[in-house]
Amino acid sequence: MSCPFAQSPRSTPNRIPKRSSSERDSIYEVIDAAPLCHVGFTQQEQPFVIPTLHARSGDTLLFHGSTQSRLLQAIASGRPICCVFTLLDGIVAARSAMHHSMNYRSVVAFGTGRLLEDEALRQQAFRLTTEKLLPGRWETCRQPNEAEAKATAIAALMIEEATLKQRSGGPNDIESDLSGPFWAGVLPIQTVIGKPIPADDLPPGVEIPSRIASLTTSG
Repeated sequence: MSCPFAQSPRSTPNRIPKRSSSERDSIYEVIDAAPLCHVGFTQQEQPFVIPTLHARSGDTLLFHGSTQSRLLQAIASGRPICCVFTLLDGIVAARSAMHHSMNYRSVVAFGTGRLLEDEALRQQAFRLTTEKLLPGRWETCRQPNEAEAKATAIAALMIEEATLKQRSGGPNDIESDLSGPFWAGVLPIQTVIGKPIPADDLPPGVEIPSRIASLTTSG
């Protein structure tokens, strides 16, 4: 097993510490499964939180966007950055309104970033980001041309500290409510890929790649 991430007061949960972990493998699992990342930073004393796509290479998070992107510029500046990844697994319905909850897995990661300048590393980041969004797509689409690559910045953020916090299982009702008339349980939540919808201007005869078809619930 890989060694845990470093911990400090900023990355140590204050409530219910038994639900938290700094183990790399568990943290990677959530980061890789989360479709979006919310990135927090400050600019001229104004806080911002921006949702964005991401990819991961080892302990490094990769983000791409316009060279004029406020987010990319903030990550590349070397200022402290906070990233949050969340997976919602279920709604927990308790007998008491005050004991309702959610089953979830959430990672909070801290680090500092830089711009990727090496073209080989940038191409690898393009591929990883595309594959994170849609596995198998890199080989079945047109890859970035010179103009597109030049207009796109890639920021790499090294994770310095990270913590996973999660909840699973049923409701935690108080004993006096257990014999009451109210239903309690868990409503599982799943994110699924539906049947692909072809683009309106797709030429006749262009078939959906098998890798994409295999990702759908109807595939």
